[in-house]
Amino acid sequence: MIIAYDRLFDFTYAVFKAIGCSDKHATIATKVLLSADIRGIDSHGVARLTGYVRLWEAGRVNATPDIKIVHETPSTAVVDGDKGLGLVVAPFAMQVAIDKAKIAGTGWVSVKNSNHFGIAGYHAMQALQHDMIGMAMTNASALVAPTFSVERMLGTNPIAVAIPANQQPPFVADFATTTAANGKLEILQRKNADAPLGWVQDKSGEPSTNANELKQGGALLPLGSDREHGSHKGYALGSIVDIFSAVLSGASYGPWAPPFPAYVPMPENMPGEGLGHFFGAMRVDAFRPADEFKSHMDNWIGRFRNAKPASGHDKVLIPGDPEREMEEVRIKKGIPLVDSVVDELKLVGEKWGIELKA
Repeated sequence: MIIAYDRLFDFTYAVFKAIGCSDKHATIATKVLLSADIRGIDSHGVARLTGYVRLWEAGRVNATPDIKIVHETPSTAVVDGDKGLGLVVAPFAMQVAIDKAKIAGTGWVSVKNSNHFGIAGYHAMQALQHDMIGMAMTNASALVAPTFSVERMLGTNPIAVAIPANQQPPFVADFATTTAANGKLEILQRKNADAPLGWVQDKSGEPSTNANELKQGGALLPLGSDREHGSHKGYALGSIVDIFSAVLSGASYGPWAPPFPAYVPMPENMPGEGLGHFFGAMRVDAFRPADEFKSHMDNWIGRFRNAKPASGHDKVLIPGDPEREMEEVRIKKGIPLVDSVVDELKLVGEKWGIELKA
């Protein structure tokens, strides 16, 4: 089923309103959520809407949060999300980082007591319009086994960095610190397909291609898959995200991070409050004139884009290219949804008489 962006926006907005979000928060949450769909990151878009509703039904999401700064210096802050939708808490916190960067040159914000915030790239990209470099990261449900372990200790813990250019599109890197995000496994499950080797391991630590392995006690693998291919580096990156996002803010970290599925029990003896995020904004002109920097970014991007491609490849991509190209297509032609997602959305809509229209 292919749905026009505007119609999917109206449906999603209506669902967020139905659970009690204000007009402002429902609009922000919808924009953030659908930014994943239009950029081709289907695992983090409207397919997750029913998950947010279940979290609200379980009392783990506050639809009317009092999001506030609880500690700050001229260039740093800690934000308490009051159990709000991460889709709403994160833009608030990123704006705080931007506002501090306007004054101090850089702004750094750590967040506690939040929930899943959608794609990290959306939040990092907020900085671009201010001639700033943006950074965003978050910890997540513990689904990842550290190198040499069978125990789930970390989330997919993504990192995003957005860097402005002049004539060229911005550089936007947005990636999980695992070989693959859990959402990609969910897509394979809906298609009844196998996972590529190197994405998951079984409960004994052996490599597996079973897309349902996590349901059977297995774990996702850090970026690199195994020690010989550098999984210790992915493990280290995921750990850095966990510490910056949660240990620094007062959120729950490591195996105590709150799970996204509402049916999964909350961990015992949680050391903090909710999920944590971390945001950064760096004013380019705190380092060199912005126009000068962006001109050199054009040069950097142009040179890399024109690097000689390997056999079998037409061109070299710049981080952000595939998502930008997909956005151009989907805004015009609509967003494709698999049948299982459509069925879930229709069931959610029926709760409040909201119709999903093609």
